[in-house]
Amino acid sequence: MLMLTSVLTTGALALTACGSRDDTGAGDGSSGDTTLTIGVDAPLSGENSATGLGIRGGVKIAVDDANEKKLVPGVKFELKALDDKAQPATGQQNATALVGDKSVVGVVGPLNSGVARSMQQVFASANLVQISPSNTDPELTQGKNWQSGDKKRPYATYFRTATTDVIQGGFAADYAFNTLKKKKVYVVDDKQAYGAGLAKIFREDFQEAGGTVVGTDSINTGDKDFAALITKIEDAEPDLVYYGGQYDESQLITKQLKEAGAKIPLFGGDGMFSPTYIETAGATAEGDLATSVGVPVDTLPAARTFIETYQAKGYKGDYGTYGGYSYDAASAIINAVKAVKEANDGKLPSGDDLREQVVEAVGKSDFEGITGKVSFDEYGDTGNKQLTVYQVEQGTWEAVKTGTHNG
Repeated sequence: MLMLTSVLTTGALALTACGSRDDTGAGDGSSGDTTLTIGVDAPLSGENSATGLGIRGGVKIAVDDANEKKLVPGVKFELKALDDKAQPATGQQNATALVGDKSVVGVVGPLNSGVARSMQQVFASANLVQISPSNTDPELTQGKNWQSGDKKRPYATYFRTATTDVIQGGFAADYAFNTLKKKKVYVVDDKQAYGAGLAKIFREDFQEAGGTVVGTDSINTGDKDFAALITKIEDAEPDLVYYGGQYDESQLITKQLKEAGAKIPLFGGDGMFSPTYIETAGATAEGDLATSVGVPVDTLPAARTFIETYQAKGYKGDYGTYGGYSYDAASAIINAVKAVKEANDGKLPSGDDLREQVVEAVGKSDFEGITGKVSFDEYGDTGNKQLTVYQVEQGTWEAVKTGTHNG
């Protein structure tokens, strides 16, 4: 997840600013002989929508940049964004719709790992490349038996620019035990593919490091009242609560936990890492922690231009989570189209041949994106394994440690 520390400090993440806005249309570059579409699937309304809108905005800027700079001569790129509402069934319907649009050469998304599971087969059957900027479930790229070491890539059309929970969960567990010196943790998850998977990896790695898990529980997405959970946590007397899930629920859990008098920090993954979390939890978020993929934005000069553009356009959504990774995912698709065109004597293959060759070209990606080096391994996983721990300090997420972890 791309962290926008300098922007958060100024409070500029209230992205409902006035001004000219074009959230869903095509880029403004010169018209070419051929129009190709970059699809986006993300929650654009309801649960997780602030993050989903940030994904759409990141792709929109990449599309506009490609058109303005004429990165692929003779080609104009357009954006087609569909709302999955964080629901697997809706995501599958969207995947079918995107496959059916013959102008679509690649798709960025979805946000949620559970939604991705419902879409992978649809895209694979049509040889349509899919790059998620946020999915972290290891099973999506390494198969159901990845934990036993039997890694098999399920779908050659699926890639991601975010690193996996194997690395993120272990990184968090190591930080909690060895740096924070926490010995007793209570682990909670939201029963979803992402949240439950991340919580499981954290729990196992924390115990392996020597820590004690004093209790576990699960909640449902959409829950608002966590009184029963908080009572269980208080009775277990942990010195840390780890949560696997999104900010929608965790921001309420920490608020209700602290208001009940339990001064226990909440630690979560990139799904919790959002300015919305702090805005909702208020002062009760102080001291809470989250891991995120990548390094802080102040070490990535290219990301500053992206931030400035996003703000100037007035796009909605939280671009501080996956906006940069969405931009790089879209760029990988655009660069692949360019490579295919050049390899075919300046002509684009037709129909299914184009999609198939774009998949192959994406797999060979090797360029500097705004979040760092963009490349993929034999499973479709990102080559960028850097992570950062952030902590809420005086109302903003501040980076406290950047590194990697051998999952």
